[in-house]
Amino acid sequence: MDMQDPKELWEQMLTQVELSVSPANFNTWFKESSIVKVDDGIITIGVPSQFFKDWFLKKFHQLLLKIVRDISYEFRNIEYQIVKDERRKPARESARDKVLVELPLEDFYVNKSDNLNPRYTFDTFVVGSFNQLAFAAAQAALKRPGITYNPLFIYGDTGRGKTHLIQAIGNQFKKSYPNRKVFYVTSEKFGVDYTDAVQAGAAAHFKNFKEKYRQYDLLIMDDVQFFSKKDKMQEELFHLFNALYDTNKQIIFSSDRAPSAIPDIAGRLAGRLGSGMAVDISEPDMESRSEIIKRKAALSGVLLSPEVVEFIATNTNNSIRELEGLVNNIVCSAQVKGSAPDIAEVRQSLRSFVRPQKTVSVKHVVEKVSEFYGIEQESIYEKTRRREVVRPRQVIMYLLREDFNISYPTIGTKLGGRDHTTVIHSCEKIKREVVEDSELAKEIQDIRTMIS
Repeated sequence: MDMQDPKELWEQMLTQVELSVSPANFNTWFKESSIVKVDDGIITIGVPSQFFKDWFLKKFHQLLLKIVRDISYEFRNIEYQIVKDERRKPARESARDKVLVELPLEDFYVNKSDNLNPRYTFDTFVVGSFNQLAFAAAQAALKRPGITYNPLFIYGDTGRGKTHLIQAIGNQFKKSYPNRKVFYVTSEKFGVDYTDAVQAGAAAHFKNFKEKYRQYDLLIMDDVQFFSKKDKMQEELFHLFNALYDTNKQIIFSSDRAPSAIPDIAGRLAGRLGSGMAVDISEPDMESRSEIIKRKAALSGVLLSPEVVEFIATNTNNSIRELEGLVNNIVCSAQVKGSAPDIAEVRQSLRSFVRPQKTVSVKHVVEKVSEFYGIEQESIYEKTRRREVVRPRQVIMYLLREDFNISYPTIGTKLGGRDHTTVIHSCEKIKREVVEDSELAKEIQDIRTMIS
């Protein structure tokens, strides 16, 4: 090894660092850093910010110093310098990254023109007794869009596959009607666009906002229950609904409850939401859960034994989202090992993946998540948007809501006085990502084990 070559030296150092810190710490702190200079026994490590520099000095300096002195006594000290991105190219991929790159998993990207995720199709949607009516209604709406079942309102508890179904409608609409426009939007994003248009002040901005949402032949809006208590946004949605409906444009909504059960929503809007076809997606039964498990694993090239499928289906709750997250985790392990898991391995995954059924203090969750990601607990409460703090904070919010059913306003209050809409956004973001990101699913699994 050429000890004066920054790239080679950094790769050698990272090999030892990776054995000494958790994967979460390694990914958070070392992927964004590299050696930028070796001069007269002094190694200069480039970091992206002052926060990184302070953290390296406080948490990793002694470890790195020991590693470089084990490599050669020529090295006298390590210094840290804030440098721009182009000088901070990662020098190596960790073994963990190399494995993930080699996994036969197809990358999917959301289409920015319509916000649709191409992985959500009818081909990958498992139909069972619990969602058969919703599936049939979706097919009928596609045959005569704007006429049959307009609006189509699909509701059910979190994690039942509503987003998959409504986006599958959008993706199929694009194929069936290539000259028509479709757009998927969450109620939160619609609210943000509305607020931005209002705050811009100029009439032209608000006109552009209105025209943007009125141009589509199919508008799909997710999680409309979040319009509760938002009177001005409700009014705008009411007028948008009328504009689309009157021109036979298809409208699809999703919610965690029926239109009439959404609290604090104007009667005339609730009437519009429920004026077409409102259909529930109920709890998936044992047979449906088993089929989802087999289909999800098979799509990733992993064949699970009937015993393993039955064990997973029997010992998990009724959230399809969490079921898929667990299967992702099992698939990832199987692909790394090169063989399908047995009952013992799945039992271990389930033990740390399932939600802890107990009460817990917010402080305890903050402590464990901060420990896992290697950050100061105090930073969770601060008004900072640093990436290395934002993700752990979002994970905390997600766990407090999903595992311990703490209300959004309470979570916001406990974590530095944040607005409940910020908490909702964070929880929904992690919910979406944990299904598609097996590494994040594994991190949350490990954290749940620490908390329990």
